[in-house]
Amino acid sequence: MSHVWRARVTAWCLCCLLWLAAPAAAWWDESMDECPPVPPVTTWYGEIRDRLARDYPDRALDPLIVVRIGEQRLYLIRHGVPFLDYPVSTSRYGIGNRDGSLKTPLGVHQVRRRIGEDAPLGTIFRGRANTGRIANILTTPETSPEDNITSRILWLDGLEEGVNRGGEVDSFQRFIYIHGTDEEGLIGQPASDGCVRMTNAAVIELFDQVPLGTLVVIVE
Repeated sequence: MSHVWRARVTAWCLCCLLWLAAPAAAWWDESMDECPPVPPVTTWYGEIRDRLARDYPDRALDPLIVVRIGEQRLYLIRHGVPFLDYPVSTSRYGIGNRDGSLKTPLGVHQVRRRIGEDAPLGTIFRGRANTGRIANILTTPETSPEDNITSRILWLDGLEEGVNRGGEVDSFQRFIYIHGTDEEGLIGQPASDGCVRMTNAAVIELFDQVPLGTLVVIVE
């Protein structure tokens, strides 16, 4: 967790403790307006949690990754609350599960393989193999000549038969990853060929917190 994030969480917790410790009229003053706002209730997470508890009762939900395509954001859920969130880039062709569509599939997945541990930031992977080369990371909204996969790879395996598993809709066989990119300037908008792209620093941070088998839910 970054120092900035820790500071925000600590400040918010202190505000909550003060609120619980005394009547509002007794201690509230204008200085308290500087407290970080209470995070909004994530009703979408409750729906996902309930569905996973029903359909996958034996699977751990901590940690849990949720990708919200409409927001172009990825959320890491810890202890039942959004712990970290990152801007991402999903397919520029939209949502879909068919092989060859180059679209991002919906549904419940798991992290089946973790690739790139300890590789330097920006390391280029070809066929999931470390090339030993470092990419030139573009931070302006432009495409790179090579469209490299960089830094880390979380290879996703679909868990819903006929939706993202088996036949022509198999996410694992389609090589659907969460991965770093050399096109960081396009993060936050649909720009990939089906995968979920992240900035290199973000995918390394995420990679370090999710073990094999972590559930990944991709929703609209």
